[in-house]
Amino acid sequence: MAMHVVLVIGGGIVLLGLFLLFGKLWGGAAPDFALAVKLFIPIWALIAIINLWVGVTRAGYSMREELPILVLVFAIPAILAGVAFWRLAR
Repeated sequence: MAMHVVLVIGGGIVLLGLFLLFGKLWGGAAPDFALAVKLFIPIWALIAIINLWVGVTRAGYSMREELPILVLVFAIPAILAGVAFWRLAR
């Protein structure tokens, strides 16, 4: 299970990078990192909830076991998104 969590978090970080890249490409002269982060957060929340659902329905974990994993899986890329926005929006 631990390796799966690391892979999902890594996938979230890669997805964040793609969103920031598209924010830069679509923004033209003024990269739109705010829009990229605003779009990333709800999409990543949905992916994290789907990961929870799969863990409960397919892998056999209880909701009590999966909720801390949901928080961890969502929080790390979301915090990095906030830091990236803060650093890039200057």
